[in-house]
Amino acid sequence: MPEAILLKDVDELGEQGKVVDVSKGYLRNYLIPRKLAQPATRGAMAAELRRKEAAEKAESDFAAKAVDNAALLNKTVLTITEQASPDGRLFGSVSAQDIADAIRDARGLRLDRQNVHLDEVIKNVGTYMIVVDVVEGVTATVKTMVVAQK
Repeated sequence: MPEAILLKDVDELGEQGKVVDVSKGYLRNYLIPRKLAQPATRGAMAAELRRKEAAEKAESDFAAKAVDNAALLNKTVLTITEQASPDGRLFGSVSAQDIADAIRDARGLRLDRQNVHLDEVIKNVGTYMIVVDVVEGVTATVKTMVVAQK
């Protein structure tokens, strides 16, 4: 039986990159025309190995960068200026989008507002510790000071 390298996930056979034994007819008539697999030649096996190594390196680099960004955000102190009454109540509010924009302005990191965990909008002057998801599984706490505009 010939061996084939799967180019995409195939339910009955396995995941992308796996080397499987299949019949000649199945490989020639089904898998190759649908671009689901290719014959497992020496060159194809070497190319698949290089692709896997590159993917693993990119994933480890991404994880390391996420940890570095989280460490940077843990040291960050944001100052957001809003109009407020003399008793410290804001005329507007500070939302998750405002905090994401302040992080982008301060550190150049683009975060989605859904990654900023804010139970409710900030309506008073003060200092707040806000949890932010840098990527899935990596969080940071950003100290945010909301001050009255003079």
